[in-house]
Amino acid sequence: MQSITRIGQGYDVHAFGPGDHIMLGGERISHVAGVKAHSDGDVILHAVCDALLGAMALGDIGMHFPDTDVQWKGADSRVFLRHVARLLAEHQYQVVNIDTTVLADAPRLGQYRDRMCANIAADLCINIGQVNIKATTSEGLGFIGKREGLACHAIALIESVSSHE
Repeated sequence: MQSITRIGQGYDVHAFGPGDHIMLGGERISHVAGVKAHSDGDVILHAVCDALLGAMALGDIGMHFPDTDVQWKGADSRVFLRHVARLLAEHQYQVVNIDTTVLADAPRLGQYRDRMCANIAADLCINIGQVNIKATTSEGLGFIGKREGLACHAIALIESVSSHE
Protein backbone atom coordinates (compact mmCIF):
# COMPACT_ATOMS: atom_id res chain seq x y z
CA MET A 1 0.00 0.00 0.00
CA GLN A 2 1.39 3.40 -0.99
CA SER A 3 1.53 6.06 1.72
CA ILE A 4 -0.36 9.32 1.29
CA THR A 5 1.35 12.59 2.15
CA ARG A 6 -0.71 15.62 3.15
CA ILE A 7 0.14 19.17 4.18
CA GLY A 8 -1.77 21.63 6.34
CA GLN A 9 -1.24 25.17 7.49
CA GLY A 10 -2.42 26.97 10.59
CA TYR A 11 -2.49 30.50 11.90
CA ASP A 12 -3.43 32.00 15.23
CA VAL A 13 -3.33 35.50 16.68
CA HIS A 14 -4.13 36.96 20.09
CA ALA A 15 -4.15 40.49 21.43
CA PHE A 16 -2.29 41.25 24.61
CA GLY A 17 -4.41 41.94 27.68
CA PRO A 18 -4.20 41.86 31.45
CA GLY A 19 -1.74 39.42 32.98
CA ASP A 20 1.91 38.78 33.74
CA HIS A 21 2.71 35.87 31.40
CA ILE A 22 1.88 34.22 28.10
CA MET A 23 1.82 30.57 27.13
CA LEU A 24 3.83 29.59 24.06
CA GLY A 25 4.55 26.04 22.97
CA GLY A 26 3.31 24.84 26.36
CA GLU A 27 5.79 27.07 28.22
CA ARG A 28 4.81 29.79 30.69
CA ILE A 29 6.79 32.88 29.73
CA SER A 30 6.90 35.96 31.97
CA HIS A 31 5.71 39.05 30.11
CA VAL A 32 4.35 42.52 30.80
CA ALA A 33 0.92 41.33 29.64
CA GLY A 34 -1.18 38.23 29.15
CA VAL A 35 -3.33 37.45 26.11
CA LYS A 36 -7.04 37.87 25.53
CA ALA A 37 -8.27 34.34 24.84
CA HIS A 38 -10.90 31.81 25.83
CA SER A 39 -8.28 29.12 26.56
CA ASP A 40 -4.68 29.83 27.59
CA GLY A 41 -4.15 31.58 24.23
CA ASP A 42 -1.07 29.60 23.18
CA VAL A 43 -0.71 30.80 19.57
CA ILE A 44 1.94 28.19 18.73
CA LEU A 45 -0.11 25.21 19.86
CA HIS A 46 -3.29 26.62 18.29
CA ALA A 47 -1.56 27.11 14.94
CA VAL A 48 0.00 23.63 15.10
CA CYS A 49 -3.40 22.07 15.90
CA ASP A 50 -4.97 23.89 12.95
CA ALA A 51 -2.16 22.81 10.62
CA LEU A 52 -2.55 19.16 11.62
CA LEU A 53 -6.35 19.27 11.51
CA GLY A 54 -6.16 20.90 8.09
CA ALA A 55 -3.81 18.23 6.80
CA MET A 56 -6.32 15.59 7.91
CA ALA A 57 -9.26 17.62 6.49
CA LEU A 58 -10.88 17.63 9.94
CA GLY A 59 -11.77 21.30 10.24
CA ASP A 60 -10.11 23.61 12.71
CA ILE A 61 -9.50 24.01 16.42
CA GLY A 62 -12.68 26.04 16.87
CA MET A 63 -14.77 23.14 15.60
CA HIS A 64 -13.21 20.74 18.10
CA PHE A 65 -12.93 23.18 21.03
CA PRO A 66 -15.47 25.98 20.53
CA ASP A 67 -14.93 29.17 22.51
CA THR A 68 -18.65 29.09 23.33
CA ASP A 69 -18.10 25.98 25.48
CA VAL A 70 -17.31 26.88 29.10
CA GLN A 71 -15.31 23.68 29.64
CA TRP A 72 -12.50 25.19 27.52
CA LYS A 73 -12.34 28.48 29.48
CA GLY A 74 -8.71 28.88 30.51
CA ALA A 75 -7.87 25.41 29.14
CA ASP A 76 -4.30 24.23 28.71
CA SER A 77 -3.72 24.12 24.94
CA ARG A 78 -1.62 20.98 25.34
CA VAL A 79 -4.94 19.20 25.93
CA PHE A 80 -5.95 20.33 22.43
CA LEU A 81 -2.69 19.09 20.92
CA ARG A 82 -3.02 15.70 22.61
CA HIS A 83 -6.55 15.41 21.19
CA VAL A 84 -5.15 16.11 17.72
CA ALA A 85 -2.49 13.43 18.33
CA ARG A 86 -5.28 10.93 19.06
CA LEU A 87 -7.05 11.95 15.84
CA LEU A 88 -3.82 11.41 13.89
CA ALA A 89 -3.55 7.87 15.28
CA GLU A 90 -7.27 7.18 14.77
CA HIS A 91 -7.05 8.25 11.12
CA GLN A 92 -3.75 6.40 10.69
CA TYR A 93 -1.49 9.37 10.04
CA GLN A 94 1.92 10.20 11.44
CA VAL A 95 3.66 13.55 11.58
CA VAL A 96 6.60 13.98 9.21
CA ASN A 97 7.45 17.47 10.46
CA ILE A 98 6.06 20.71 11.83
CA ASP A 99 7.49 24.15 11.11
CA THR A 100 6.29 27.29 12.89
CA THR A 101 7.02 31.00 12.79
CA VAL A 102 6.06 33.16 15.76
CA LEU A 103 5.51 36.84 14.96
CA ALA A 104 6.22 38.93 18.06
CA ASP A 105 8.28 41.98 18.87
CA ALA A 106 8.28 40.85 22.52
CA PRO A 107 9.06 38.70 24.40
CA ARG A 108 12.26 37.18 23.06
CA LEU A 109 11.84 33.42 22.63
CA GLY A 110 15.29 31.96 22.03
CA GLN A 111 15.81 30.61 25.55
CA TYR A 112 12.46 28.77 25.44
CA ARG A 113 12.70 27.25 21.96
CA ASP A 114 14.12 23.84 22.92
CA ARG A 115 11.52 23.31 25.67
CA MET A 116 8.69 24.37 23.37
CA CYS A 117 9.84 21.92 20.69
CA ALA A 118 10.15 19.20 23.33
CA ASN A 119 6.60 19.84 24.57
CA ILE A 120 5.14 19.59 21.08
CA ALA A 121 7.17 16.49 20.27
CA ALA A 122 6.11 14.81 23.52
CA ASP A 123 2.41 15.57 23.00
CA LEU A 124 2.52 14.26 19.42
CA CYS A 125 4.78 11.28 20.26
CA ILE A 126 7.37 12.33 17.68
CA ASN A 127 11.08 13.14 17.78
CA ILE A 128 12.09 16.64 18.76
CA GLY A 129 13.94 16.92 15.44
CA GLN A 130 10.58 16.85 13.67
CA VAL A 131 9.55 20.17 15.26
CA ASN A 132 10.93 23.59 14.36
CA ILE A 133 10.06 26.91 15.98
CA LYS A 134 11.29 30.18 14.54
CA ALA A 135 10.53 33.72 15.69
CA THR A 136 10.61 37.02 13.90
CA THR A 137 9.66 40.60 14.61
CA SER A 138 7.65 42.94 12.42
CA GLU A 139 10.23 45.71 12.63
CA GLY A 140 7.83 47.94 14.53
CA LEU A 141 5.05 47.67 11.93
CA GLY A 142 1.39 46.91 12.57
CA PHE A 143 -0.24 45.55 15.75
CA ILE A 144 2.69 43.20 16.34
CA GLY A 145 5.23 45.98 15.99
CA LYS A 146 3.19 48.14 18.36
CA ARG A 147 3.31 45.23 20.83
CA GLU A 148 -0.46 44.89 20.88
CA GLY A 149 -0.38 41.12 20.32
CA LEU A 150 1.39 38.19 18.72
CA ALA A 151 0.71 35.55 16.08
CA CYS A 152 2.00 32.25 14.75
CA HIS A 153 2.03 30.48 11.38
CA ALA A 154 2.44 26.69 11.30
CA ILE A 155 2.87 24.13 8.55
CA ALA A 156 2.54 20.40 9.12
CA LEU A 157 3.40 17.51 6.85
CA ILE A 158 1.78 14.17 7.65
CA GLU A 159 1.74 10.77 5.95
CA SER A 160 -0.51 7.79 6.18
CA VAL A 161 0.62 4.87 8.29
CA SER A 162 0.42 1.69 6.28
CA SER A 163 -0.69 -1.41 8.13
CA HIS A 164 0.36 -3.54 5.14
CA GLU A 165 3.94 -4.02 4.07
